[in-house]
Amino acid sequence: MTLTAYQIEAADRLDQARTGIKPTAPVRDVLGSTDVDSAYVVQAELTRRRVEAGGVVVGRKIGLTSPAVQKQLGVDQPDFGVLFADMHVADGGTVPTATLLQPKVEAEVAFLLGADLDGPLDLASVRAAVTHAVPALEIVDSRVDDWDITIVDTVADNGSSAAFVLGETAVPIAEVEPREVQMQLTVDGDVASSGDGAACLGDPLEALLWLARAAQDLGDPLREGQIILSGALGPMVPVTPGSTVRAVITGLGDVSVAFDQEVRS
Repeated sequence: MTLTAYQIEAADRLDQARTGIKPTAPVRDVLGSTDVDSAYVVQAELTRRRVEAGGVVVGRKIGLTSPAVQKQLGVDQPDFGVLFADMHVADGGTVPTATLLQPKVEAEVAFLLGADLDGPLDLASVRAAVTHAVPALEIVDSRVDDWDITIVDTVADNGSSAAFVLGETAVPIAEVEPREVQMQLTVDGDVASSGDGAACLGDPLEALLWLARAAQDLGDPLREGQIILSGALGPMVPVTPGSTVRAVITGLGDVSVAFDQEVRS
């Protein structure tokens, strides 16, 4: 695919912001504020660069699944980003805060795929492709200064994704109804966010169906073995150095991560 000069500029700026740990101005100034297709071209270019540098794609993340957030950004659809192996943090592990810009955290249901999703798709077929559901935390971190984003900025910026944590217990999908789960997220023991499965497009499996169709339309369908973060179950919460975040999701268990005290110079 041949990129335009504007798309290359946006990709370069976001790449430098991520690797240099220094935020950039919004890229909608060069891509336009409504050209989502162009933003996905930029995302694909940044993915290509990471893979070329040795990055390994392990799945996708879905964002903008909350109607309230969609309204805030003036959009009527979710978005997605790519998960890389080096974004994974072990359950109970520690994230080096100095590698992040302006992080926030949200709790989600993650799905583990046991089959490709590249044929006729409906809710039954995507559920059949899921082997297990796992409690998860996503650490989101916009490379755009002060989170001044529209859907174009966040799509180009890999869905504003930085890292993810999976709980140690994977529950067979037959034993859980994702839309019925309840979530509570605490920071240093204090409740900071709560929600439920219905907050994620009405059902996290509906979010997975949307993603499977979108990925298939773009010629890069979801594959067996991939991890899918299905979208936030409640409001995202800002992170401060030294904090410990824990989420409990009914039927799935808990997942936690700490942030060290180191601060960017």
